[in-house]
Amino acid sequence: MPRHVVHVVGARPNYMKTAPLMAALARHPDEFRQTLVHTGQHYDAALYDVLFRDLGLPVPDVDLGVGSGSHGVQTARVMLAFDEFLDGAAADLVVVPGDVNSTLAAALVAAKRGIRLAHVEAGLRSFDRTMPEELNRVLTDQLADLLFTPSRDADENLRREGIDPARVHFVGNVMIDTLERLRPQARRRLPELAAALRVGRPYVLVTLHRPPNVDDERAFAILAEALEEIAGDVDVVFPMHPRTRRRAGTLLDGGPVRVVEPLGYLDFLALEEGAACVVTDSGGVQEETTYLGVPCVTVRASTERPVTVSEGTNRLVAAARAAVVEAVRDALAAGASPRRPELWDGRAAERIAEALRADT
Repeated sequence: MPRHVVHVVGARPNYMKTAPLMAALARHPDEFRQTLVHTGQHYDAALYDVLFRDLGLPVPDVDLGVGSGSHGVQTARVMLAFDEFLDGAAADLVVVPGDVNSTLAAALVAAKRGIRLAHVEAGLRSFDRTMPEELNRVLTDQLADLLFTPSRDADENLRREGIDPARVHFVGNVMIDTLERLRPQARRRLPELAAALRVGRPYVLVTLHRPPNVDDERAFAILAEALEEIAGDVDVVFPMHPRTRRRAGTLLDGGPVRVVEPLGYLDFLALEEGAACVVTDSGGVQEETTYLGVPCVTVRASTERPVTVSEGTNRLVAAARAAVVEAVRDALAAGASPRRPELWDGRAAERIAEALRADT
């Protein structure tokens, strides 16, 4: 009888990690049947409709509909709803990707029920315990039976934390599987998209959403000033997440920075690959720009993806006007000389699937 694999996703980046794995497991229908559970942690309908279409991902089988709330409240709601779902699911394996609240909540429920647990993108560490994501990562890895790592530094982090090496599988970056599969489609969209957004080449692409950068009015104002200064040199386009938009108020309105509505995965990937530089605070964008060879300026004090700095195109900068402007200008002048990290080759999901097939 096929083993029942339950995939739990809670935020957009989770889908980019889950889609290729579901496709890889679907090639073995005699061994696996799959259920996709969306917790509802992130729930913007327009964004998700586009995402399902772009990734060719089926609509989730189950939507737990937990909604927003504090980290504690949201984690508890996911635990309650997922626990209830598992009452009738007869799950053999729960797979959680990434580091959002849904990841930890589902991991806790699976572990307490004695269901085998796999963590995709295990071992990443920023070493900053003030980040909720860091707590989610560390605790999920302690609970997981199978830990699939994207880079060698992640293996070393797990070793230092006392994780049995037999549970750890270095498979590469599964997000790159999705990127590589959809990259040709994205490339074809860039000319029309750039024209529609009135963006000339070269341009700088911006994405900011983390609380330290956007929740504090003064902090965001400083970054807005930096972006406006950069826009004096080169076009700057900023697809603004709804959360950032709510906090931005009138900042950047009517100025030289081109603020646009959030983009679907393919459109964002098109702009990302075509950019001369990307300014971000997103973990996934750090990885994508490294793979694409696009200079990246990350407005954060630390990163859980140091391989993007040591081997890729990423540079960390302080959230200060002069630092951001200088870093972007340096990136524009220097261009990129990328080296793709080991096993970032578009086949990570295949390696995970083979490990799961062997896990009997």
